Amino acid sequence: MIPNAVQQLNEFNGLLYTYILIGLLAGGGVLFTIRTRGVQFRHFGTMVRHALGSRSGAEGGISSFQAFAIGMATRIGIGNITGVALALILGGPGAIFWMWVIAAAGMATSFTEATLAQLFKVRASDGTFRGGPAYYLSFGLKSRAWGVLFAVLLIFSMVIAMPMVQGNTIALALSEGHGIAPPVTAVVLMVLTALVVFGGVRGVARAAEVLTPLMAVAYVAIAVVIIGLNIGSVPAFLADIVAGAFGLRPGLAGLAGGVSAAILNGAQRGLFTNEAGMGTNPNAAATATVAHPAQQGFIQSLGVFVDSIIICTATAFIILSTGTAVYVPGVTEASQAASLTTHAVVSSLGGVMVWPMTIMIFFFGFSSILGAFAYATVNVDFLRGRSERNLLAGACAVITTGAGAMQELRTVWIFMDTAMAFITITNLVGLIALSRWVAGALRDYEAQARDGRSPVFDATGNQYLPGVLPGDVWAGAAAPASPAATGE
Repeated sequence: MIPNAVQQLNEFNGLLYTYILIGLLAGGGVLFTIRTRGVQFRHFGTMVRHALGSRSGAEGGISSFQAFAIGMATRIGIGNITGVALALILGGPGAIFWMWVIAAAGMATSFTEATLAQLFKVRASDGTFRGGPAYYLSFGLKSRAWGVLFAVLLIFSMVIAMPMVQGNTIALALSEGHGIAPPVTAVVLMVLTALVVFGGVRGVARAAEVLTPLMAVAYVAIAVVIIGLNIGSVPAFLADIVAGAFGLRPGLAGLAGGVSAAILNGAQRGLFTNEAGMGTNPNAAATATVAHPAQQGFIQSLGVFVDSIIICTATAFIILSTGTAVYVPGVTEASQAASLTTHAVVSSLGGVMVWPMTIMIFFFGFSSILGAFAYATVNVDFLRGRSERNLLAGACAVITTGAGAMQELRTVWIFMDTAMAFITITNLVGLIALSRWVAGALRDYEAQARDGRSPVFDATGNQYLPGVLPGDVWAGAAAPASPAATGE
């Protein structure tokens, strides 16, 4: 039973998303798409080439691919499994359609925030780079207060709300699938988190670079097998997604209602899983050593596609392809969200898949906790905190991971929705105000590529920028090139 205060918070979230956030997400995405002339469509091939060719070139820092992997460590997580299941339960199959819409616009949003993170990044004392919304809001908008506000909100979200959601789903998976008591899971997670979170940004980068692609490939492989076994039902559940999105068939409504619930839950769960506009991934994007800011924008934009169009869709197809054996719109309870995807996999492939799915859920959730802590650390640095404050942030992440493991599923997700809303609104306002810088950086990249050159950014006297870029990171094209292809 959800406490009354939490229920009131859920109602507040509904108003916040319906009347403010969805409009900002959609409107911002459209604006960024127009200003970049559809960068997510025109440069899709460029995105793939940069992602495949960006593992080296960091010169002792963090490579473009490692920064991408840190971002994917939080993007590809519990939201792809439990979040999608919850969207289906509350919003019906139509929620997936609106998740796609948010993702399509979100690719331009992600390009915008990642490029800004590169433009306004600073060099840290250890030789690596730091940046993200706190930095580009502070330097770009010339408002230290706005940057501080974002940093505080993000630290709260990443060391309190995010670990609670991840710990909760891991605990539910182990409890429902294997009878392991949540308090036991809580203790184990707290110990493991404590052992890793103090390894620094480079440590998280190395771990994420190995784990994230393996998890994504394994999960998509399972989805492909299940869809192949149920190939005849694919047209039907695609039709259900479209029909549910526009209320064409009342039987496809979720527990929370019809079309409005589909839009709301599609937007909420889509934002949680792909994080476009949320201001989290730019913290990772800024750490990369690249030749041109747009390069990391391309790579982070591709991350939204991989997360929402491929991974989230795979989860939806896994659940919907099993027919009514596992999921029935408007009937399946929200409490089943944590185990719904696992039950669908087991329904298709047998009981042998229980442990592989549990292990996968564990690594999805755990890598997200680590990535979230890396983001928090960047923002603690922005606030000029000392190392003991980073230790305090780490301690909070450890404690809330354990606490979340023992809460109700809806409670932690409602809490996370509130945290997401505030940091996203704060970030989007800045993105809209600073989008001219991104348009200029993209024009600079394209002009060099058209001339047959490998784009290298130099902010000094750059005719495409709307003003003088603060700092000296990009003065004289200081950042080394990575070997990624640069075709149009």
